[in-house]
Amino acid sequence: MERMAPTDERAQDDRAGRPSIDRTYDQATMFGNRLLKNRSKLSVWARRHRVDCFRLYDRDIPELPFVVDWYDGRLHAAEYERPHTRTPIMHAAWLSEIMAGAAEALEVPEELVWLKRRERQRGVKQYERFGGEGAWFNVPEQGLHFRVNLSDYLDTGLFLDHRITRSMVRDMASGRRMLNLFAYTGAFSVYAAAGGAQSTTTVDLSNTYLDWARENFSLNQLYGTGEEFVRADTWRFLSDARARREQWDLIVVDPPTFSNSRKMDDVFDVQRDHVELLRRVLDVTAAGGIIIFSTNFRKFNFAASDLPVTSIQEISDKTMPPDFRNTRIHRAWKIIR
Repeated sequence: MERMAPTDERAQDDRAGRPSIDRTYDQATMFGNRLLKNRSKLSVWARRHRVDCFRLYDRDIPELPFVVDWYDGRLHAAEYERPHTRTPIMHAAWLSEIMAGAAEALEVPEELVWLKRRERQRGVKQYERFGGEGAWFNVPEQGLHFRVNLSDYLDTGLFLDHRITRSMVRDMASGRRMLNLFAYTGAFSVYAAAGGAQSTTTVDLSNTYLDWARENFSLNQLYGTGEEFVRADTWRFLSDARARREQWDLIVVDPPTFSNSRKMDDVFDVQRDHVELLRRVLDVTAAGGIIIFSTNFRKFNFAASDLPVTSIQEISDKTMPPDFRNTRIHRAWKIIR
């Protein structure tokens, strides 16, 4: 990505409000400077906590509506929808220039920068494959390693905002039977196994993500730690587990906000269905067992009084990493049966 140099003629924004070359150059420079400043601010904390993947930028500057994550020397960026007057060709050129500014400031090669467009998602669209570049990498996180894909999916396989939550699970896992529902690529299961869990059961509807979870276990040499990978709809899995009288001591429940997958029996809505979901989870929770429940639905209203539990404690403030300026990215609770 070659950056456009300012012209001698200081072109102004045209009457339609479209940015001039000089304006774009200034924005790219401003963007790169902000990223560099943020990385410098976070670098000491990241080294201390063995964090090599973290959030660098989250729409800090309104006119630059991007989220940028640092993945161990690589940049993964997402553009959020925002009204503008650029034509598609002009917008593509603008994006190229902005990303070139980021790469130049952070001294990251062009081939290690990925940009995606993030629109309002419903159902499982955010998990669908939309590319085939195959940019797979192994990245470290707090003494463990994870497989990420920076090119082919909207999300990379590792949700950085749950880094602290994963550490909590590792600290609680020793000797416990751990169940990971809506498991995605199994990062919570990896942390639990690394923390000495008696067993881990990883449940997801997608064979792709279960295979990915298996790779994460292999990457961390955790095979043989009592791991099980189950392709199933969570609701059906819980019903079957209750019928078999199976129980777990530590359960992670991180459901999507909304899902209408063809593989599910019904449409799932986290606000409408969370009480019934957690009731079924409690049916397979051992006495004194711990449930970690989280959601990224910003308008979520937890109907805690409708659950027959010993204790419910919101732990959102304890699970929010310092690299996330957006403290509403998720909410989390610790529930004890």
